[in-house]
Amino acid sequence: MGTESPRSSVEISEPLLNNTTLESQVEAIPEWKDQITLRGLIVSALLGTLFCIITHKLNLTVGIIPSLNVAAGLLGFFFVKSWTTFVNKLGFFVKPFTRQENTVIQTCVVACYGLAFSGGFGSYLLSMDERTYNLIGPDYPGNRAEDVKNPGLLWMMGFIFVVSFLGLFSLVPLRKVMVMEYKLTYPSGTATAMLINSFHTTTGAELARKQVSSLGKYLSISFVWSCFKWFFSGVGDACGFDNFPSLGLLLYKNTFYFDFSPTYVGCGLICPHIVNCSVLFGAIISWGFLWPYITTRAGDWYPADLGSNDFKGLYGYKVFVAIALILGDGLYNLIKIVTISVKAIWNNSTKQQNLPVTKEILDSETSELHAEQQKRDTVFLKDNIPTWFAASGYVVLVAISMATMPLIFPPLKWYLVLCSYIIAPALAFCNSYGCGLTDWSLASTYGKIGLFIIASLVGTNGGVLAGLAACGVMMSIVATAADLMQDFKTGYLTLSSAKSMFVSQLVGTAMGCIIAPLTFWMFWTAFEIGTPDSPYKAPYAIIYREMAILGVEGFSELPQHCLALCCGFFAAALVLNLVRDFAPAKVARFVPIPMAMAVPFYIGAYFAIDMFVGTVILFVWERINKKDAEDYAGAVASGLICGDGIWTIPSAILSILRVDPPICMYFGPSVVS
Repeated sequence: MGTESPRSSVEISEPLLNNTTLESQVEAIPEWKDQITLRGLIVSALLGTLFCIITHKLNLTVGIIPSLNVAAGLLGFFFVKSWTTFVNKLGFFVKPFTRQENTVIQTCVVACYGLAFSGGFGSYLLSMDERTYNLIGPDYPGNRAEDVKNPGLLWMMGFIFVVSFLGLFSLVPLRKVMVMEYKLTYPSGTATAMLINSFHTTTGAELARKQVSSLGKYLSISFVWSCFKWFFSGVGDACGFDNFPSLGLLLYKNTFYFDFSPTYVGCGLICPHIVNCSVLFGAIISWGFLWPYITTRAGDWYPADLGSNDFKGLYGYKVFVAIALILGDGLYNLIKIVTISVKAIWNNSTKQQNLPVTKEILDSETSELHAEQQKRDTVFLKDNIPTWFAASGYVVLVAISMATMPLIFPPLKWYLVLCSYIIAPALAFCNSYGCGLTDWSLASTYGKIGLFIIASLVGTNGGVLAGLAACGVMMSIVATAADLMQDFKTGYLTLSSAKSMFVSQLVGTAMGCIIAPLTFWMFWTAFEIGTPDSPYKAPYAIIYREMAILGVEGFSELPQHCLALCCGFFAAALVLNLVRDFAPAKVARFVPIPMAMAVPFYIGAYFAIDMFVGTVILFVWERINKKDAEDYAGAVASGLICGDGIWTIPSAILSILRVDPPICMYFGPSVVS
């Protein structure tokens, strides 16, 4: 699983949107086919590749993936605008770059890199491999060698092609209901639309130029710094700036140190303050108090002579307590969002109220805004996507999946695949509706539900492999359905055709089915993925396999007091969520998020320090110049993340060629003679 950081859910009103979209009334809106251009697809493929690499790196290291939608829209604007300006200066005529084409590029890029997350390359797919199997232990109850499937480029591409398109067809008939009738806000989609609209105005284009300049500067700094760090990283995992005991050797032993990672500092800049503080709080609880205390109980609670990666020892506590926090938070938010959705639908069926709608102002002074609203409705409904086409596409894809999934994963029988696809549209609707209300996609939670159900149904004879595959089916469908509906909202607000949005999602998904496995394969062949001492620990691979084993075997093999600790932290996750929802706002905003707290329990505290540095920088920046922070923080963060991500490519090539860094910078205590 990757944990996508939640964005703040704010109500966005029509005047804010129309300040930038009134100019579009004098623009000629291109036909849907003209909104999808060759140059746009080329840019989408390039940015999709870059963002897939970044997503894989984050997924394989810490599992926290910030939203890169803003960077996709910004870089899409920069590349195409630069190309059109350059060609115009040469005296050639080029088609104008419109907001609709910008929206298509952003949609295509997000669909592409989204598969690097929902494709399970750092979670359920990787948990099937032999390395994860050996890490848990061949003698561990329920961990069978028959439930191993090592990564393979061809079968991974086939699997993703089979499961990734169904979500796009599942909710297409409901686009008018979700976007126009329920008027769901989809805050990230609305914010992206505002950004794209602002780029295509005179003042917005100037700000965009400055943002791109800032992004480029920090991208260069990040790339050069990552290259510089490589020279001191030596052979092994104990050298270089990544192991710099910046807070002292004692804290370093408990993983508390700043490792000078531009990626994690960038994540801290782009994630909300509460997410970063929650991660640090989780690190302090686990590595500051809980694990050191449990270590003192070695020989009492668990055998003292166990290896550091033995699940019957401290390692088991780390994994299962993290699972408890994740499941508690996921279950609470699932029930909450389903309840909100059902209540909102019920209210909507009786009278239009109590929904976080986009407000319509209809008095005489805002008649132009009302006219713009009507124009959006007309454009959105103009290019219809027939219901029969969506239904037929879904049925055909289900039939293909029923035939191919058992070939890839023999324990997952065709009738289990069929059952999954029968209930998937309902879950996709719940996730899409909840995302529209709260801006939080719970795709991984729905995936875990599928994992537990199928694993328990299949049982000991292949239940682990079948459960992990079913997790991928559910996770892919509900994630792509929510992404599509959010893109429909963005297209609606930028006067883009619904058909061009759907086609660009299809094209972006097809790109992702090729690019995401290829970029993952670069990591797989260049680095030791999934080992505890590797920079690419793939923390959720272990967690997902253990979840599948729990679905089959139960809790009998947990270390002493581990189940009690798990129950306590599960309850704590529920209590924290209740306090966040029902306490006064001035109190609730300081309550940590359990899902974010869980990540350092297993991985370590070092990245929490980095992210906290990022959030402190942003906090001070906001106090000094709030307007500049709002305008440029996202660009700076994206530059830091992208620069470090780009360095991954030459780093991987050097690793494949067996070129080692020349220097090992190592720190140890001074020797007292």
